[in-house]
Amino acid sequence: MTFSLGIVGAGQFSGQFATLFQAHPGVGDVYVTDLLPERAERLAAAQGLAGTFPSYEAMLESDVDAVAIFTQRWTHGPLVLAGLNAGKHVYSAVPMAITTEEIAAIIDTVKATGLTYMMGETSQYNPATVHARNQIAEGAFGRLFYAEGDYVHDMDLGFYDAYRYSGGENWKATASYPPLLYPTHAVGGVLGAWQTHAVSVSAIGVTDDRGDGVFDKDVSQFGNDISNATALFEVAGGGSFRTNEFRRVGYPSHIRESRFRFFGTEASMEQLATVALWQDKKGVQDISELLEPKPTMSPDDPSLQHIAPELRAAFTSGSAPVHDRARLPREFDTLHNGHEGSHHFLVDDFATAVNTRALPTVNAWVAARYTLPGIIAHESARQGGARLEIPDFGDAPES
Repeated sequence: MTFSLGIVGAGQFSGQFATLFQAHPGVGDVYVTDLLPERAERLAAAQGLAGTFPSYEAMLESDVDAVAIFTQRWTHGPLVLAGLNAGKHVYSAVPMAITTEEIAAIIDTVKATGLTYMMGETSQYNPATVHARNQIAEGAFGRLFYAEGDYVHDMDLGFYDAYRYSGGENWKATASYPPLLYPTHAVGGVLGAWQTHAVSVSAIGVTDDRGDGVFDKDVSQFGNDISNATALFEVAGGGSFRTNEFRRVGYPSHIRESRFRFFGTEASMEQLATVALWQDKKGVQDISELLEPKPTMSPDDPSLQHIAPELRAAFTSGSAPVHDRARLPREFDTLHNGHEGSHHFLVDDFATAVNTRALPTVNAWVAARYTLPGIIAHESARQGGARLEIPDFGDAPES
């Protein structure tokens, strides 16, 4: 049993995922559309896809069974809703949406239609998150009471090039996208291991001072001048976690852009750019090798020529020893991976969910818990750190 898929957006990441979707035994024909038709045509020709559509609207009017959205981050909410309302299953890149109202509408539509929705949060399968999730399940931390998740990616390390590629002449207006509205790599990495959700937040934003027209309120499409932000969340059941979203930072994000720490009453785990440690009351164990992905392709591969060198690690990193690949289709064994081994698992999650009608791991309710805390945190930062309550849409209904 297979389903047909339409890819929306032929940018830097969609081509990597097109290869995996096309190779998955649960997926049939793969199509693509883009606002720039020449990009869609190039991708279809390069990958031997089934064809292109002249517009997203045309794709939704077709008999394609599902869509996978890889467009600019603030566009996802309306595109997801359009897909669901057209009767399509939907895979969406992060974030889920940028307003509470959009998130609520997506959940309501998933409930009403019974269609599959999944957000492709890479940190769900970040090796540190996977290991922490396994250790929590075994009770190794004791009572978990605090965690940290960072997404530290300096604009100078590839983001200027990425925004120029996606934003065209108006790229500075979109490059000012508020860091806390892209929270899921940090929040999802914590909550993907710790089975709880955020209930309140206080956040502080740092006003940018580079003076190059990026993060300039007068230029910004979002009226945003914050380039670095820190949020402290209270969680249900007691405890807290802190996240950092940094876009101006002296840190090698091309080595590791997401990193995590977990602290419990019996043990703790800490990850930095090149080292990861498991610690308990007896001592310290270096677990760096367990969490280190093995590259699946060279950063000089011709397929990556259009991507800034500083961003290529996200496309080349393979699985880590902690990953359990037994469930994956063997077709993936020789294919590229990315984002610390997550791409293979995300594609398989969606294909399996559509074909079995089971809820994917990062379903609409989980996606809301990964996304909404950042939306409220951004508002807290705009209010000078005011502590704000975070709405919750509950757990996914039992299937």
